Amino acid sequence: MNIGLVQVDGRVPNLALMKCAGYHLDQGDTVEWFNGMLFANQYDEIYVSKIFEQSTMPPLPDHATIGGTGIDPTIALPAKIERHKPSYELHPNWKCHIGFTMKGCRFNCSFCVVPRKEGRPKDNALIDELLINPNGGNRLMLLDNDFFAGTAWRDHLERIIELKLKVCFAQGLNIRIITSEQAALLSRVDYRMTNFKDRMITFAWDKIDDEQLILDGIDRCELNGIPPKQMQFFVLIGYNTTPAEDYHRVMMLAARGALPFVMPYDRSNHYQRRFARWVNRRAIFKTVRWEEFK
Repeated sequence: MNIGLVQVDGRVPNLALMKCAGYHLDQGDTVEWFNGMLFANQYDEIYVSKIFEQSTMPPLPDHATIGGTGIDPTIALPAKIERHKPSYELHPNWKCHIGFTMKGCRFNCSFCVVPRKEGRPKDNALIDELLINPNGGNRLMLLDNDFFAGTAWRDHLERIIELKLKVCFAQGLNIRIITSEQAALLSRVDYRMTNFKDRMITFAWDKIDDEQLILDGIDRCELNGIPPKQMQFFVLIGYNTTPAEDYHRVMMLAARGALPFVMPYDRSNHYQRRFARWVNRRAIFKTVRWEEFK
């Protein structure tokens, strides 16, 4: 069979498509990126994944199988493919391992699709089971949405430390409920941003009412060896906060020495795009006041 793959959006290799590739390669099939409608009839199966609702779909033939959070978070891969080891064959230039040690989340935030997509927390894989990219080296990107909700988080961190891995917690960690034990063990991890250069760990401040929990979490992490200058915070705006509350959160984080990173809920909104540009361009944020930003 000839298999075509389409990754509509996302900067990280799509694990669902990688599992499709791995399964079909093991069946002896040919797998490649879909080459457009002109060649559509050359493919026996076409798998398409879309992560974000606002992403534009390319032209596709009727026999394409389409899934992903941007289509319907409840759509799942066939069990035989879901259980299969992902293949990095179509990503020869991707220089890290990716995967989940757990899936699901303990919380049920109204703006988040994770509870509908993944359900309650459940263990998914051991660290060693994720280290399968031939070009991954010592770099691991974890996609867990609630890392510390997994039952084996302690074993995972100890194994990461033992193997001297550089780890990016791409989805961030929940600083509101992080314990002193978790923070102390985390401080021994070589955590990195997505570029694997900057030593930074990501948290989030989504709700204005969580201010004291956020500040207490920063204190707890700092006391256990994680300085604020190594903390990045995703700051959700445009969902249920006012511009004044958005400004307050980013300035509070900056005052504590942490790095705010604004995430617009509605990327088509002029204010949200503008505020994100001001905060996320580091040099501008540090030198230009919001009132003066153009």
